Amino acid sequence: MLMTGGSRLDEKNIIALIKNTVRKNNYDNISRTQSYQDFFLRHPEIRWSFLASMVSRNAGYCMTDLKGVWFQKLLDEKTRKALFLTYEDANWLIFSDAYPQLLLYEWSKTAGKPLFHLLDAFHVSAFMKKEWVLFWERGDMERLMTSLIINEQHLIQIPVIEGTVFKRKVFGTPFFLFQDLFHFSTVIFPGEGGRLYGFSVHDFRKLKSRIRLGRSLAWLLFHPDYYGEFLTFAAKTVHTGSRADYEPSSKQRMTPYLRTAFPFVSHQLDEKKRKWFHGQPLDRWYRPIPVPETIDLTDWLIKKENQLHALAIANEYVQAKRKKI
Repeated sequence: MLMTGGSRLDEKNIIALIKNTVRKNNYDNISRTQSYQDFFLRHPEIRWSFLASMVSRNAGYCMTDLKGVWFQKLLDEKTRKALFLTYEDANWLIFSDAYPQLLLYEWSKTAGKPLFHLLDAFHVSAFMKKEWVLFWERGDMERLMTSLIINEQHLIQIPVIEGTVFKRKVFGTPFFLFQDLFHFSTVIFPGEGGRLYGFSVHDFRKLKSRIRLGRSLAWLLFHPDYYGEFLTFAAKTVHTGSRADYEPSSKQRMTPYLRTAFPFVSHQLDEKKRKWFHGQPLDRWYRPIPVPETIDLTDWLIKKENQLHALAIANEYVQAKRKKI
């Protein structure tokens, strides 16, 4: 039995409390983003949680882009729905796995002893159980953040990236191949003066590309020259899912608020597809990565946005011509 604030809680109660909290906070992109950010503010040593909140913001922006002016000109409704579900399923799955880990760490701090054996109740990989114990003993914040990046990207590889439905309806489409080739998918962190920093997602389907992206983003997010700017943005900007969040000077909102654009999505959790770790060596994922050369993407993003607009207008013109024939 654990003593917490004068009350006694057994491990079954802790598991039940965590499951209820995860279920409630995994409602949609907005609730996930806020949950990650709130946790980081309570436990700033868990840097991955801030990274997860900022990447989750970007997922929300990508979702509402699909309901924006330009993507509606470019993609049919069926394709846009499939893309939305890809973002939603990946982010829901990651949260369902990672947030129980965060909460168990919080409970461990309260109890004054590690409770990571309870991760089995949430089907968390043996890899992360070992990494949490290691963090508890050594306090290596960088290693834990990298480990959580490795875990989340392996987690979504089979059920989302290689899933039959998504592979056919999303990752095999000409639009996705075009978007991937020309780096239209980008993760950004807004800084001061309207500047936008981040990296482009290249070859999104490859595990190594996404892990490298996550590690590059982690390096940038906690860079001493920029961390304060990013934290200020997050603290003062309520996440709505619309890109207008970081474009306050824009006179016209080009994408809607997420909760007005999409309904609640019910998910089914297949535990078998979550079991990605089978004792395989993972040391290579911890090797140092090159320091990125370009991080300020403000001007580049304007150029890419103009290219996307031109493509959308051209597609709209072609579709109109076909209807006349």
